[in-house]
Amino acid sequence: MLFFVFLFLLDLRKVATVTHSLKYFFTGSSQVPNFPEFVVVGLIDDVQIIYYDSNIQKAEPKQHWMRNNNSEKDFETWTGIGLDEQQKFKAHIEIIKQRFNQTGGLSLSIFINVFI
Repeated sequence: MLFFVFLFLLDLRKVATVTHSLKYFFTGSSQVPNFPEFVVVGLIDDVQIIYYDSNIQKAEPKQHWMRNNNSEKDFETWTGIGLDEQQKFKAHIEIIKQRFNQTGGLSLSIFINVFI
């Protein structure tokens, strides 16, 4: 009997251990025509869930469950994070342009991947 309980628990463990990925792409640019100065895209399991760019300056949910399960205050918080990161990227791009004597357009991207 104990052996069957053990096998059942092992089988349950296989079902319960699902790995998901949370990814964020941050892209900042300078003097790139027809492209926002700063963009953030968030994905869960390679499905886009949130979007922010410097033109709209607002975090937008991209899935209905994101709209339904989060308050307007949550999106205001994410918008604030987007604005903060936008300013940081702008400063970093200016530093990079100075250090590399770059006067034209420049793009800087950062990718963050978390497994949950």
